[in-house]
Amino acid sequence: MRLYYFILFITLFSFTSSCIPIKKLTYLQENPYESDTITFLRKKQEPYRLQVNDLLSIRIKALDQEKVGIFNPISDASPNATGEEKLYYDGFVVNDQGQIRMPLIGYIDVLGNTVDEVREKLEKILLEDYFREESNLYVTVKLAGIRYTINGEINSPGSNIIYRDQLSIMEAIANSGDIAITGDRSDVTIIRQYPSGQRVHRIDLTKLDAMNSPYYYVKPNDLILINPLPQKSWGTGTTGLDSFRTIATIIGAISTTALLIRRL
Repeated sequence: MRLYYFILFITLFSFTSSCIPIKKLTYLQENPYESDTITFLRKKQEPYRLQVNDLLSIRIKALDQEKVGIFNPISDASPNATGEEKLYYDGFVVNDQGQIRMPLIGYIDVLGNTVDEVREKLEKILLEDYFREESNLYVTVKLAGIRYTINGEINSPGSNIIYRDQLSIMEAIANSGDIAITGDRSDVTIIRQYPSGQRVHRIDLTKLDAMNSPYYYVKPNDLILINPLPQKSWGTGTTGLDSFRTIATIIGAISTTALLIRRL
């Protein structure tokens, strides 16, 4: 009789503790007590400020094509390069001193600046020293893509680069094959770069309010870590079928052991 109750206890405990509830797997859940869909006003995101090793794409246009050609580098190292490889050769990297180096101009301090501030700084230098007001100077400064790394309980971990001005963490996760069933969507860790160093942030992707988090949008060089759920370390299974198989194995082992003990 004691064996029966013990087996019953193990069965109930396994089913209640091992299966992953739907609420742990569902993204951006609304408040169930709200009758209408909540409308969020997107909070203004802080602009990204340049870090060491960031790669910038800078293009200058004006009526004076001869001068323009000096400032728009075309690398001979790899004439057939495209995409990220081309940007590697033709882009401007922020060095350890927080500077980029441009033809004729030389070194420009950009660390901690936004791309708009760098554009304004470049326009001022060019108009003062190289171009006239009537030259119709036009400068564009962009980050050469958003590079991030995602690891942990994700189906396709690794580093990615997206050629867009903005990328949400939901899109980054989708690009990596979604979070595995054993991943904790309520406790996603983001290690973000700042001029003063690295900081660790967390975001709960099971709540709709996550869309208003300052960490909802990926910044260049972000490290996104998907933490595991406790069920993974327990090893009892993530679905009802997995739990049933585990419980059946445990019960079989206990029963066999009990029978052997009785025969001794």
